[in-house]
Amino acid sequence: MTTTTPKARKRRRKTRTQNVNHRPPIIASDLKANQLDLAPGKEHLVCPDCSTWVPITGLLGTPKLVPHHTGRAKEAEPRRCTVGSNRKVTIDVEVSDWRRELIEAVPSTASRRATKVLPKPKVKSAPAASQIKPALLSGEQARQTFRRHQQQCPACKGEVTGRDGQPLPCRDGERLAVTFLRLLRQEPKRRTVREFFARERRRFDCQYAAAAPAKRTSEWAAVLPNVKDADTRRSQLPVGDAPAESPSVPLEPLHPTC
Repeated sequence: MTTTTPKARKRRRKTRTQNVNHRPPIIASDLKANQLDLAPGKEHLVCPDCSTWVPITGLLGTPKLVPHHTGRAKEAEPRRCTVGSNRKVTIDVEVSDWRRELIEAVPSTASRRATKVLPKPKVKSAPAASQIKPALLSGEQARQTFRRHQQQCPACKGEVTGRDGQPLPCRDGERLAVTFLRLLRQEPKRRTVREFFARERRRFDCQYAAAAPAKRTSEWAAVLPNVKDADTRRSQLPVGDAPAESPSVPLEPLHPTC
């Protein structure tokens, strides 16, 4: 008999297993360049079933995925990927070809990056056609528009002719000329209306300026009794004797300002 406490023997960790998944093997050429890593000593690929980076073991014999979990390492309640563990891998891609494809994919990926999003300027909605107020056109503006059209229009200059050799009339020039003549006839009446409104505006301003002092005087007269009453009550002494423990309240300001 011995007095020492028996201890359990340390179990040897099993780094490899002979189990092989019955599913068809994963073809490396079918994966994208960013889903495969063929760097020597760091062979990994993305498991098609759980989208997790998994090491590849048995490269000298039968390459396959190592048993792995679905999720990141050290997470709570990990779940084993039973459909993707120990699945065979057919590496039919050379390391040089994979590296060249990965390098060529970098510029195209950078060109597909989204540009800076610029805020769309807020544009005020256009008013309805019934809400648009046309600007008043004066005779001088119509004359300038008509002269500018005559200088730029070949038909108004007589440079456009028909089949018979006669100069063709300009419809736009005729319309501008009629508008100019109509505004020229209406200009005296429009000027009279503008002068009338300006004269009425000046008369209203004069009446308002003349009535302002009288209105201000009446307003002061309405509040004058209340002001006098407040001054009278403020000048009266409070009921009772003045307090003996504290100085009396002065009725006159100590530091007059005027």
